[in-house]
Amino acid sequence: MNTVPAYSGARISGCWTLRSDGSGGGEGSLDRLLPSVGMGRPPRKRTTSQCKSEPPLLRTSKRTIYTAGRPPWYNEHGTQSKEAFVIGLCGGSASGKTTVATKIIEALDVPWVVLLSMDSFYKVLSPEEQMLAANSDYNFDHPDAFDFELLTHTLRKLKQGKSVKIPVYDFAIHGRHKEWKTLYGASVIIFEGIMSFADKTLLQLLDMKIFVETDSDIRLVRRLRRDIMERGRDIEGVIKQYNKFVKPAFEQYIEPTMRLADLVVPRGGGNMVAIDLIVQHVHSQLEERKLRWDMAALASAHQAQPLPQTLSILESTPQVRGMHTIIRNKETSRDEFIFYSKRLMRLLIERALSFLPSQVHIVQTPQGEDYEGRTFHGKRITGVSILRAGETMEPALRAVCKDVRIGKILIQTNQDTGEPELHYLRLPKDISEDHVILMDCTVSTGAAAMMAVRVLLDHDVQEDKILLVSLLMAEMGVHSVAYAFPQVKIITTAVDKKVNDVFHIIPGIGNFGDRYFGTDAPPDWSDEDEPSY
Repeated sequence: MNTVPAYSGARISGCWTLRSDGSGGGEGSLDRLLPSVGMGRPPRKRTTSQCKSEPPLLRTSKRTIYTAGRPPWYNEHGTQSKEAFVIGLCGGSASGKTTVATKIIEALDVPWVVLLSMDSFYKVLSPEEQMLAANSDYNFDHPDAFDFELLTHTLRKLKQGKSVKIPVYDFAIHGRHKEWKTLYGASVIIFEGIMSFADKTLLQLLDMKIFVETDSDIRLVRRLRRDIMERGRDIEGVIKQYNKFVKPAFEQYIEPTMRLADLVVPRGGGNMVAIDLIVQHVHSQLEERKLRWDMAALASAHQAQPLPQTLSILESTPQVRGMHTIIRNKETSRDEFIFYSKRLMRLLIERALSFLPSQVHIVQTPQGEDYEGRTFHGKRITGVSILRAGETMEPALRAVCKDVRIGKILIQTNQDTGEPELHYLRLPKDISEDHVILMDCTVSTGAAAMMAVRVLLDHDVQEDKILLVSLLMAEMGVHSVAYAFPQVKIITTAVDKKVNDVFHIIPGIGNFGDRYFGTDAPPDWSDEDEPSY
């Protein structure tokens, strides 16, 4: 390893450690960092475990603008080809693990990074254990204090690209909140905790292991400040807990795992040389894992193939044909375009509902006679629109499905790569139990529709419970979706045979969103690229 000015490299048990030759200033004196005892005990504050998943964005007083999207994390078969890259951060209590994680996230500057804290996975305490915790007599620094089974299951699912629910642990009450957080969409997962390296199964999920090494006196001072100022503890209780549990646990369980680390980082977040080294390695790993879509190859892959059996096209009656004539006509006014589009949407949604499962249901008529009818056989129906054009189909769904839940997904085409990118999603809770009607007005290549279906599958929606509905599709898009997801039902009012060199549907309908909302399409618009608003 090349030496860096002002730093010396030393190999420790097969790991590189970056040490500063300086004094490691920046911490200040211990007296300055200690809270003032004479100030009295502050009121107890609720502090919760951290699990963050924030895409890059700009916030203004009126709107949120997403500045970077998540590129495809799956192949043309619809399956994930590369797992997320997982960085494990271990170190003693108050060693600066979260600070190091934050510095890595800032330096990485890539979208869809998830910070997962081991603090979220403390076990639920019994009433007796609650009493011990209140008196600083419960050992939170022992491996038995953590729910490793839930932790391992959660990290494995998150690494596989699945949506996961994370418990929120409240240190003020030593318990979990009823509401759990949902995390999804990680290209990089940073997992930090005092026992990150304590479980063999957990270690196998880590692609890079980092140990944050900080002087024990500094860690004690930080813990005093945190527990007194943020968690409402008294100084005697904190010191008692430190001497009885924290220090012995570090020496017995945490410090020995330093030998397992790929990199040891002294001084925590202040060691920017180590942070830069970590970031360079992660960037190289992400470059190796990057998927590159060849849209031209995708377009030619299914030429001359018969349309799939999962496709249902609305019968081309004179009425339907007449409405298509109006909305495809470039001279049609916006009012006429909206009116006849809405009529087609209503027919399309009604057709889609006929594919939902039903069962026999007998009711009694006002005349006292039995009538053998049908009723929906499922838990719920949820609509999910692909923004922005798909949102125009929501009124038609609401008109025929009382109290239907609605979710939204924003997918846009990257003009440099030609790939779809996921920018935003908001899905109803427990959507995994629902039959989902996925709505988009036009589907040309199928790239956006494939990404939306993949998102639903990652949230544990069953593939055979997804219905993709679209006013107009190209054969290429139909084949792409059906090839990747053969159990998804596809319903449309018409299928056009071709897309041109820039993947516009031919003869097509134009940019549906711009014609519907009255906005101007850019010269390089795509049938599946609806601008955010």
